[in-house]
Amino acid sequence: MTRSIRTMPEAQKKALHRARWLEVIWIAVLGSIVAAIYFAVGSSQAMKTAWIEDLLSFVPPIAFLVGSWIEGWKPNRRFPLGYIRVTSIAYLISAVSLGGVGIFLIVDSSIALIKQEHPTIGSVELFGTTIWFGWVMIAALAYSVVMPVIFGHLKMKPAKMLHDKTLYADAMMNKADWMTGLAGIVGILGIGMGWWWADAVAAIVIALDVLHDGFKHTGAAIRDLSDEMPRTIEDKEFDPLIEEVQNTFNALPWVGESRLRLREEGRFLTGTIYVVAHENGATPERVEAAEAELLDLHWRIHDISIMPRTEIAESVTIEGADDGTLPLRSGARRRPVG
Repeated sequence: MTRSIRTMPEAQKKALHRARWLEVIWIAVLGSIVAAIYFAVGSSQAMKTAWIEDLLSFVPPIAFLVGSWIEGWKPNRRFPLGYIRVTSIAYLISAVSLGGVGIFLIVDSSIALIKQEHPTIGSVELFGTTIWFGWVMIAALAYSVVMPVIFGHLKMKPAKMLHDKTLYADAMMNKADWMTGLAGIVGILGIGMGWWWADAVAAIVIALDVLHDGFKHTGAAIRDLSDEMPRTIEDKEFDPLIEEVQNTFNALPWVGESRLRLREEGRFLTGTIYVVAHENGATPERVEAAEAELLDLHWRIHDISIMPRTEIAESVTIEGADDGTLPLRSGARRRPVG
């Protein structure tokens, strides 16, 4: 029994609609930021790095919009479970692009530092007045900081409501963009004070922030696609729905012993429950009723299959530094050969 993006509760449908519009508007705003930085780059390595980072910021919102569109496609013969996992793929694409460009920027900025390149900032005439071009750069950087922080806060609520990791990562990167702007401004002021190295160092700081985001989110995306037990959107602990599903199922009067396997597919959860029922307990009617009850627990539960067994092997536990122990659910076993 399954659900999909088309059967989400009204609150989540509205959140998805809002998130899509936010991303469309954000792409337009981001275009103006990229243009502002481009016309103010000059010879600054920090400005160049900030501009490339802003260009990279197009990837998460586009990945979210494309992923959420494909996610709504109906299941077919080739994809009987639908396209719910496409959001995990979009998350991975965003994360890998961040990490790759982060490495490139670090190498590029380090070369500039090793070569001891001395950037210069000249003057420009605006409205009949000659001013230091560094102030134009700083104004562009300030604009590139304010808007992302505002949009980052606006995206956070729908990201959590939808349990959308691509949108959440985008919101977190937007909220943290003030560090990029501040590092760039420090680099520009450093050039003005004669500290030639300040610009390259500021660029490396920005690049390290990009690489950190890429590394963090790539790891989370790979774990999702490797069928890790579901975790919260902040990736700090295991999802409370795991325990809720297990407890709800174990409370059924005909259930003797059970083991649960859950995995995350995009924003949804799918899994299997292996059960040893009391005598004559696992009738088809009871199994179907139990599956329906579990689907009703939460809109994110997409597909649950209940598999009756005559016995279940002992559970093993995996140790986690932060998570304590979590049962590694045993299920079907091969018959011994010979």
